[in-house]
Formats: sequence, C-alpha cells, structure tokens
Amino acid sequence: MHVEHHDLAHEFPEFKDKIHELKVSDAHFKKYFDMYQDVDKHICRIEDEVEVMADASLESLKLTRVHLKDFLYRYLQQAK
Repeated sequence: MHVEHHDLAHEFPEFKDKIHELKVSDAHFKKYFDMYQDVDKHICRIEDEVEVMADASLESLKLTRVHLKDFLYRYLQQAK
C-alpha cells in the first residue's frame, strides 16, 4: 500500500517560497525541516511495509511528525 508523503510544500502550499528561502538562509529552520523530512520518510517506509515497527512506536513517530509540523508552521507564520 503506497502512502503519500507529507512534505511541507504540499502541506503548506501558501508557504512554498518561504520554505525554500528559510531552508537556504536559516540554519535553525533547516535543522527542524530536515528532522521533519527524516521522520516523514521513516513513517512512509513503515507504512509501505519496507520496514517493520510496532504500532505503538509508529504512533509515537507520527506524533513527533505532528509536533514538528506544528513547530514549522508557527515558524513560517512568524517569518512571513
């Protein structure tokens, strides 16, 4: 079963240009952006059954992704 990635440009299309700008110019944003991307890719590998993980651990990983997405969204709003 293929699962769609939750990349930030897709999640927040109104911030697409700002995301690119901050990835290049803001080390703090880039650090959290990269963390978000890594967690999202890891979740997709598990959901695509490329990797195996206990359900509770997967749910914890998804919660981490939500927290990172919320943090990055607030960061983007403040940078606008």
